[in-house]
Amino acid sequence: MNQELLTPLLILSAFLFFTGVYGFVTRRNMISMLMSAELMLNSANINFVAFNKFLYPGKLDGMFFTLFIITIAAAEAALAIAIIIHVYRQTKSIDVKDADQLI
Repeated sequence: MNQELLTPLLILSAFLFFTGVYGFVTRRNMISMLMSAELMLNSANINFVAFNKFLYPGKLDGMFFTLFIITIAAAEAALAIAIIIHVYRQTKSIDVKDADQLI
């Protein structure tokens, strides 16, 4: 993989990451914050795959890290959605400022 193919992937990854950071910081909806965190994880996945192909074209280490991150992200999303459902049942809102105490 040459430099001309790596640069657009890194630009895409940076755009996804900063979009995720912006969404996480500015949103107060728990679902939007979860989606923003998933965007940041996906940008890390793109970096792992891109650098794996650029630095070690014959190895699959970046792919294995990506599969591990996808597995962790799925577990994190399931747990976060369960917490959001619990908070919604208690407060009738999924706004972060309404979830100011443990119930």
